[in-house]
Amino acid sequence: MDVSPELVGDALTRLRRAQGQLTGVISMIEEGEDCAAVLTQLAAVSRALDRAGFKIVSSGMRHCQAARERGEEPPMTEQELEKLFLSLA
Repeated sequence: MDVSPELVGDALTRLRRAQGQLTGVISMIEEGEDCAAVLTQLAAVSRALDRAGFKIVSSGMRHCQAARERGEEPPMTEQELEKLFLSLA
């Protein structure tokens, strides 16, 4: 299944936000910021990436279900989607 901005929508926004957060974490480390503050921000980046991944899988599930409802062959099987979902856990 190809990933397009139309398919993932909000996930792309989340990834851009995480990219900015990660840039901030790198700057914090380079500037010698407090360890606890760095780790707090790094945890926020990690959560943002996780949420974006789950959003992409969710969008893929909806896309495949819509294809099934139209009588088309979905681009991915339920087993493939499940494997992707579990890879994020």
